[in-house]
Amino acid sequence: MGCDCPLCGARVRGARLCAGCEADVTRSCREPGARCPRCAQRLRQPAPLCAGCLSRPPAYLRAIVAFDYEPPGVALIGQLKTRLRLSLAPVLARLLGAAVAREAPLPADAVLAAVPASRASLRRRGMNPAMEIARSLATALDLPLRPGALLRLRETPRQAGLGRRERRAALAGVFRGQGVRGRHVALVDDVMTTGSTAEAAAQALLAAGALSVIVLAVARTPGRGS
Repeated sequence: MGCDCPLCGARVRGARLCAGCEADVTRSCREPGARCPRCAQRLRQPAPLCAGCLSRPPAYLRAIVAFDYEPPGVALIGQLKTRLRLSLAPVLARLLGAAVAREAPLPADAVLAAVPASRASLRRRGMNPAMEIARSLATALDLPLRPGALLRLRETPRQAGLGRRERRAALAGVFRGQGVRGRHVALVDDVMTTGSTAEAAAQALLAAGALSVIVLAVARTPGRGS
């Protein structure tokens, strides 16, 4: 079935970008270069780990991202989260699935879990972008999705404008994991900014008995030093 590329409008087959737009969006993640192998943050030069992961290793094993949160890819996230174009979820899931295929494979018995949205976000959008992406990704990767694996216990202040330390403080104890004992978990989110949400969620899943957590984020916000 033919449809339009969500960036340039060219006719494409299925829920995807045209080849040119896909190459533009994912270029920084496909080209060999400096990127932290643990948190997927872009670095100025190659290093075993970024300074943040060296000083405070994250609870998750590694992070895989499809593209950096900058033009032109940022427009795709905006279409899903702001304009509520649900047709973008399978497009973004396909990009994320391709990124997973380029990296080391996920454990064969892994399950997918999505970062739960706040009540305010659900009221505003009527959906959780991370969950919508996870649904399509589960099909693409042929892995089971556990919708209730991660629960949000309380609301938090808006994270925009907060630094890493403030975000970590706000997110302390906000999640609870369940039903993942003895399983490897692939945690799905739309945008990874400071990594504080991924860290809090990974800690909750590991506390619930998960063997490991790998973060799968569609986009990664470049740090100031990248």
